[in-house]
Amino acid sequence: ILALTAFLCGASAFAPTPLQNTQRFDTACNSLSVPGMWGAGLNFGKGDFAFYKSFDAFMKPFTPEDREAFPEIFNIPKGIYEVSLTRPLGIIFEEIEIGNGCYVQDFVEGGLAERQGKIQKGDILVGITAVKIVGAKYERRLIPARNFDFDTVVGAVGSNDQKWGCNDVILMFERPGETDPAAVKTFFDFFEPPFDNPWKQQQ
Repeated sequence: ILALTAFLCGASAFAPTPLQNTQRFDTACNSLSVPGMWGAGLNFGKGDFAFYKSFDAFMKPFTPEDREAFPEIFNIPKGIYEVSLTRPLGIIFEEIEIGNGCYVQDFVEGGLAERQGKIQKGDILVGITAVKIVGAKYERRLIPARNFDFDTVVGAVGSNDQKWGCNDVILMFERPGETDPAAVKTFFDFFEPPFDNPWKQQQ
């Protein structure tokens, strides 16, 4: 059994999974009023979206018209919740299948996650903040994590380091049996990096 006690502090930057031909929520992304959600080249690391602090803060730059037109991305779906934890997290993750997805197998006794009381055993990790460095620039983004393997979760947690201005790790979990899979997929497609963005490229 693969298990991870998430108190990681060694990794300095997130190493993405290999490039995938991922479909994005293009209809919304091309129609939203606020451009530049994904910066590349000279724009990488700049702008309102370069450092993820919380869902509400990340979505704040968008207009009321955007919120009305695309409620599916401006509201966290039922059965999905966001939590902020400092390291060590106190979570023991286990892979759902070999190399595909992680869930909360247990907690470190007396650890932060257990004391906070929001996360439950069996909850599935579906989003996590990670830091990506390109040259002298960096970003922290919320990245869909449903298909992350054990090692990718390790890298993501560890990349949220204080030297990159990170005082916490933001995680999104799914409570099994309480979600609409289609609504969850649409929501997280919005956060998926474009295939040609630095977040999809190995460094």
